Amino acid sequence: MSNANPKIGFVSLGCPKALVDSERILTDLRAEGYDIVGSYDGADLVVVNTCGFIDSAVEESLDAIGEALAENGRVIVTGCLGARQGVIEQHHPQVLAVTGPHAFQEVLGAIHKELPPPHDPFTSLVPAAGIKLTPRHYAYLKISEGCNHHCTFCIIPSLRGTLVSRPVESVLAEAENLVASGVQELLVISQDTSAYGVDTKYRPGFHRGKPVRAHVVELARALGELGVWVRMHYVYPYPHVDDLIPLMADGKILPYLDIPFQHASPGVLKNMRRPAGGERVLERIRQWREDCPDLTLRSTFIVGFPGETEEDFHELLEFLDEAQLDRVGCFAYSPVQGAVANELPGAVPEEVKEDRLARFMEKQAQISAARLQAKIGRRLEVLIDEITEDGLAVARSKADAPEIDGVVLIEDGADLPVGQRLMVEVDEAQEHDLWARVV
Repeated sequence: MSNANPKIGFVSLGCPKALVDSERILTDLRAEGYDIVGSYDGADLVVVNTCGFIDSAVEESLDAIGEALAENGRVIVTGCLGARQGVIEQHHPQVLAVTGPHAFQEVLGAIHKELPPPHDPFTSLVPAAGIKLTPRHYAYLKISEGCNHHCTFCIIPSLRGTLVSRPVESVLAEAENLVASGVQELLVISQDTSAYGVDTKYRPGFHRGKPVRAHVVELARALGELGVWVRMHYVYPYPHVDDLIPLMADGKILPYLDIPFQHASPGVLKNMRRPAGGERVLERIRQWREDCPDLTLRSTFIVGFPGETEEDFHELLEFLDEAQLDRVGCFAYSPVQGAVANELPGAVPEEVKEDRLARFMEKQAQISAARLQAKIGRRLEVLIDEITEDGLAVARSKADAPEIDGVVLIEDGADLPVGQRLMVEVDEAQEHDLWARVV
């Protein structure tokens, strides 16, 4: 491609859903003939895809915009923080344009205004799978935008809108293109994966000549026919989630559920506007594990939510003891501009929040370590992610999502091909990671 082509720098922040947005924007830019460069000084213009979910993410996004302005000077902002245009313009009035999340045409329009595209798109310029920011062997598959829930601590619906599901035939076509390009793992993401298709009344589409409803269970079943790992993220615990478990037990999709429980106390969950309580969840977890013994459960929790008492917190710790979750993230509650929870009574002092966070993580660390210890001597299928300079292979098992869970380390793995799936036997377990050898 000629050096005369306009050059775009790109900064992608936030969650995997934002990463998929970045990939789509980059795909469209490459199809129009733009060059994508990895440095500020080599770019004619820089796009910053922001996150605006919590205060620390807002600060990180504003810092990234400031850095891009200082290093390059010509910056277009998109993403979740773009929904709060005034915040960006207050801190960085010199940005060229601001668009909100998944506003693909608006971003392209702003770029076209500053740097006209070299030509109309030709699909041969880019692979069928599009431009990806992940390693070649795994990819995120976003199935919907937005969310219909109104959790009091969350402003995602105001940033990304209500639920809009992609047509099922479009999702499956993208999945097939990704697999054809060499992807070995599809990570299914959205704001609320379980709600997929609710907004379209589960409108059916056609895949390989057969009707498939836009429903998470039918989608998972169809993805399970592609012969690669399929990992489900952001699964809201609706009753029909139970129907995913047989697919996991049969090896159609990975035995892995990422469910944000957030708390176990009915009182706190009510204040959060979250469903159910710990007791009902525990019953379902027990049944899931009975039906699929290899199931890995990941979740996230919030401690120090307004109104949380010491009794509520103890109920949460008891839930951890009973649930024996494999992977857990936890955050001390912090106010988010525009969230309903900011107005709730019973603010928890910062020192109490931090104390509860420390006690929570200590409890869960013991549980996670014990569950990893139980894997010593077992044979696991792993996917090789990278080879370090000293010949150590870094892999992941079916229980490990990239970047958020642990890894499986294999010594003398210099000759193992990245992206290959193979069997290993676990020799040692640490707090987060496993050590293994090739069978």
